[in-house]
Amino acid sequence: MVLALPEVNGFFKDRPMGVVVHSYGQRWQSKLNSPKYPGFKDALDLLEHCHTLGAGGVQVIVKDWTPDFAKKLNRRREKLGMYLEGSIAVPQDRSDVGRFDQEIKNAKAAGVHVLRTVCSSGRRYENYHSEAAFRELQQKALASLQLAEPVLQQHKMKLALENHKDWLANELVAMLKKLDSPWIGVTLDFGNSIALLEDPNTVIQTLVPYVFSTHVKDMALEEYADGFLLSEVPLGKGILDLPQIIALCKKHNPEVTFNLEMITRDPLEIPCLKENYWPTLGGVTGAELARALRQVRQHQYAPGLPRVSHLTPEERLVVEEQNINACLEYSKNTLALK
Repeated sequence: MVLALPEVNGFFKDRPMGVVVHSYGQRWQSKLNSPKYPGFKDALDLLEHCHTLGAGGVQVIVKDWTPDFAKKLNRRREKLGMYLEGSIAVPQDRSDVGRFDQEIKNAKAAGVHVLRTVCSSGRRYENYHSEAAFRELQQKALASLQLAEPVLQQHKMKLALENHKDWLANELVAMLKKLDSPWIGVTLDFGNSIALLEDPNTVIQTLVPYVFSTHVKDMALEEYADGFLLSEVPLGKGILDLPQIIALCKKHNPEVTFNLEMITRDPLEIPCLKENYWPTLGGVTGAELARALRQVRQHQYAPGLPRVSHLTPEERLVVEEQNINACLEYSKNTLALK
């Protein structure tokens, strides 16, 4: 491992790693007719399959659950001895609070203890093209979370906001301080913020005091003409010191869950040398850009970043399953999450 965090006491989870639904981008609600890799139509299908892999739980989208489905899911979850996390949209305005409240009730009935959310429409450098547009997003996000907070308090449910290639770590902390709620924290994604030129060690150390949940991943890098390429790779193959990151998360929150988000896809382009990358990132310094590019050049992924768009749908399903299995094996054998 090449990016080492400071030594901390070795706390590790006493249950296996879970799986985020986005790890199954090929199979989730897939219409492909694959006998070996059938699509998952709902959270129950995902839960059943992840249990066969030895996963400890799942993080899955809550939208459109009925109360009866939530109860059925909870019965099965309890029988399998797995945990369940939800992924939910925060209220867009006051008229949307009722929807949010019902989804919280359904999630709680299913045994969900923490809900992950995002408050942006996508990657900062792709979806927002001026400082004013991003400031408007920040204001709307704060207003949405302020609408959500009383509902969370009423139902005693935790909401975890992900660093989703949108917020810089300090921006996310500033919003959490404004909210000042024990019910709102962070889904700490281990690798997303590299896309914003942030040092992953600094991001972890900044956000970990607020951690409720995680997206565990390892990342690899490759230089290209307009900046660098960024890919999820099987755990242990990338640049992140996963044992130390997980130990630090556990130190700050002994109840934190560790959820695998191994997305099988082509590399993402991070066009940090193009002018249109920068309108919302004026606070990022030239020194930070230089550090990020040095990191890329020093840690080129020797095998070449994985690419799957040239594969057939069935071949992509095979690679997706292989990647998830490899990550879960690493989590048991190296991270001691078992």
